[in-house]
Amino acid sequence: MTDLPAERPPTALRVAVAEDSAVLRDGLVALLGRRGHEVVAAVGDGEALVVAVARLAAEGDLPDVVVADIRMPPSHTDEGLRAALQLRGRHPDLGVLLFSQYVETRYASRLLAGGAQGVGYLLKDRVAEVRDFMDALGRVAAGQTVLDPEVVSQLLGASQADDGLGRLTDREREVLELMAQGRSNGAIAEQLYLSYGAVEKNVAAIFTKLDLPPDSAAHRRVMAVLRYLGATS
Repeated sequence: MTDLPAERPPTALRVAVAEDSAVLRDGLVALLGRRGHEVVAAVGDGEALVVAVARLAAEGDLPDVVVADIRMPPSHTDEGLRAALQLRGRHPDLGVLLFSQYVETRYASRLLAGGAQGVGYLLKDRVAEVRDFMDALGRVAAGQTVLDPEVVSQLLGASQADDGLGRLTDREREVLELMAQGRSNGAIAEQLYLSYGAVEKNVAAIFTKLDLPPDSAAHRRVMAVLRYLGATS
């Protein structure tokens, strides 16, 4: 990992880590500690993660966020994902940040289908970029959705056939892609060099073209992202 000088985060988080590589696990623990966060559990497989979080919850000490690899022992397929889904079922407010060596679109869709708030999916290369990783960790813990741009790009390819998405303009698709990465309207405006009002108009057009019924803006935003990712019909 590319490291940076130690600094105190705005909000110290309590983090549970699950990674079968001892080197990467120890690196994450050390990195989080240097950033002022508390690692309350560090384990090597999904089952151990579930057990550790259950123990902490029983003690009234639930972590703020779980960071877990998707592929862990014994089968090295989706143990981390299944553990994350199990934990989210028990603790809906628990933040979950998953990472993988590869883009696993079906796993991203399964993760988001249970509720997009407070979840993230990064590639391991992104975890090596300390600023990106720490930003993602804080946003997931705050209830936001964080997706690696490469994951979004591949999910986009899987959703081309959707009629609602086909009605979007190129600019609206750019805005929706950034929404899927968990960006706020202000952040989207800055990245696309648009005014805040222009972004709001694009977001409103997206809701209309995807036939999303009037509801809270936050709910429609999540539904738009799920439609985009192919996690809903």
